Amino acid sequence: MIQLTRLNNISFVLNCDLIKTIESSPDTMLTLINGEKIIVREPCEEIAELVMAYRARLLALVSRRLPAYDDLQRVVSITSLDVSDQPAAAQPLRGPLPRR
Repeated sequence: MIQLTRLNNISFVLNCDLIKTIESSPDTMLTLINGEKIIVREPCEEIAELVMAYRARLLALVSRRLPAYDDLQRVVSITSLDVSDQPAAAQPLRGPLPRR
């Protein structure tokens, strides 16, 4: 969830997984996956940074709950991120994630 501001200065929180596209012309317009359009004050670059910071926080929370680095690599490979020097294709999943 990221906090944004409408043009009338009212803040709201948006589930960033619902964002389909972001464009500026000249105002920043978000198009959500359901087709809804929202115009906000924040520029495209700031929204992209907010989304990346939110997802990084989520990944950090997950990593603290995993018992080992190998498990972190599994989670990261599921999210299509790479934490090593090897290409993602060279990091196969090795069995299911442990249940808690």
